[in-house]
Amino acid sequence: MKKLIETYGTALAGLALFVFLAIFANNFLSTANLFNVLKQVSFLSILAFGFTFALITSELDLAFANLCSLSAVVIGFLISSDVAWPVAVAAGIATGLFGGLLNGFLVTVLKVPSLISTLGTASIANGLAFMITGGVAFVGRWDQNFLYLGRGKIGSVPVIILFTLAILAVVLVLSTQTRLGVHLQATGENEEAARRSGIDTRKAKMIGLALSGLGAGVTAMFLVANLSSAAPQMAGDFMLNGIAATLLGMTMFTPAKPNILGTFVGALIIVMLSNGLVLLGAQYYIQDIMLGIIIIVSVAVSASVLKRAAFAL
Repeated sequence: MKKLIETYGTALAGLALFVFLAIFANNFLSTANLFNVLKQVSFLSILAFGFTFALITSELDLAFANLCSLSAVVIGFLISSDVAWPVAVAAGIATGLFGGLLNGFLVTVLKVPSLISTLGTASIANGLAFMITGGVAFVGRWDQNFLYLGRGKIGSVPVIILFTLAILAVVLVLSTQTRLGVHLQATGENEEAARRSGIDTRKAKMIGLALSGLGAGVTAMFLVANLSSAAPQMAGDFMLNGIAATLLGMTMFTPAKPNILGTFVGALIIVMLSNGLVLLGAQYYIQDIMLGIIIIVSVAVSASVLKRAAFAL
């Protein structure tokens, strides 16, 4: 029973939350609301997947939300400048990936702790986003084929949900069923032992942080397509939520270890809780209080992992 609770307790609590909201929150089970919840989970989980990969290698990426905003601004700027949307999307995703690689270079080559290096790149990304936009969002009637990525539906199902499920399957297999995934996990659990066994731990950390940047770029594409706009801080609200989803995920399935499936369920719980509080008429600040409690409790379970990720040299 103890093992069952440690492994699945948080997921079962999420199920209990769903049942509670289904009973007491008006319209929670409506089709429109459930699809809205899943859309918000899609944006959050894709962004959090990247953060999870960085944390798997025992590195802390605090720049992913800012890189997402910068990538979105790049996409919006290029589309507003009449650049073909596939080129703009490629440039935006490349921006996120480059930011992740820069973080990897700072951590693995210059030996700057990830807590410090990613805070620095976050500030740079934020400044560049404001420089490109001048503080004003890019808004326009953009190509419908591009907007379909964020707004389109197949039947009644938003395509963003289907994209997210496909991405979930890919990153889940990558993290658990491939040689690369094993190397990433081994590096995060014991870098010295991994190095002695022949794993290129510097490369693993570089890839983990690069995947975090890539997740930011991909999320930016969907955000811009959904909102038909790009602003310099459009992903700012995802910062704490993304971290909370990952930390909450570390309390289930493989306790005290970052894992993709846990991150997805964590994102689902956080979005569901936020949505339910709104439907129940709770004050807006209650969401922040609950988010803070989730982060504190999750960190209490995974403190050693986070300490190593934040301050390792």
